[in-house]
Parts: sequence; C-alpha cells; structure tokens
Amino acid sequence: MRARILSLCHCPIAREHHQHGDKVDASIINLTPVLGMRDLGCRRVTLAPGCHAWPFHFHHNNDEMFVVLKGKGSVRLGNKRYPIVEGELIAAPAADPDCAHQIINDSDEPLTYLCISSMNAPDVTEYPDSGKFQVVAGSAPGGDKASRGFEHTGLRKDTVDYWQDED
Repeated sequence: MRARILSLCHCPIAREHHQHGDKVDASIINLTPVLGMRDLGCRRVTLAPGCHAWPFHFHHNNDEMFVVLKGKGSVRLGNKRYPIVEGELIAAPAADPDCAHQIINDSDEPLTYLCISSMNAPDVTEYPDSGKFQVVAGSAPGGDKASRGFEHTGLRKDTVDYWQDED
C-alpha cells in the first residue's frame, strides 16, 4: 500500500449522517479506509449547532484524540466541561474513567473536528451517564461492521453469576 494524501477541503468521500432525537446530529466522513489505514482510525465529524455525535463514554482498549478544525464548542472530560476552539487537541487515553468524553457543539455555527483512534479489537466501551456498556469483537469501534463477529450493548446492573445456566 502506498502513502496517500487527501484534501479535507475537497473530500470526495460520502458522508454518513448520524442522527438521533434532537441532540445528536453529525455529518461523518470515515477517512480510515480511503487512507488505507488499518491500525489507526480517522473520522472527520461536523456537528450541527446544539448537538453532539455520541453519548458520554470511554473505551477500555482504544485511545482517542480529537483535533478541532473549525468552530467552537465544549468537551466533557470526566466530571468537568471545558470550552474548545479551532486548533485545540483533546486526548482521551484508554481504560481511564476520568477520561470519559463527549464533544458538544454549544455554539450557533457548525463545529468540525478530527477523531483519531487506535483500532484495537476487542473493545469494551462504557457509558457512565446511562450505566450501559458495549462489547465489540472482530473489528474495532468505528471499523468495518461487516467483519464484526460479536457486538453487544447491555446494562452493567444486569450482571449475572458466572455459572448461571451452566451444567
């Protein structure tokens, strides 16, 4: 595979529209396959005003980093919220509940950022606000869902005994 150069200003890649209710509204370009990357994920995300792309979460097996390209908003990191503007870098190391994160566009203009992540599978993602977790195996979060062998979202409170229903 050869090195590739891609213009983010004139990106010919199809956008995925990610929407849920009135607070999740994002235009997402998955740059990973176009760049020929396997172990490093990269998405360009544009948030509509007043919206976010994903729930507050952290990964157990994947580091994430965000680069604010255009606009302003805020980021929840752990128990705090910080303003963010163009040119800032945000790090969310894996396996640290204090690095749970969520980028929010609380401005009146679109907010665009790069989401860069390791692409490790399997991974467990926890969602502190709702008490949910998600397990994915076969491809990393943000990876090819068709090659994912296992995916499950559940509630932590539904834990069962290891030997339940076993002979």
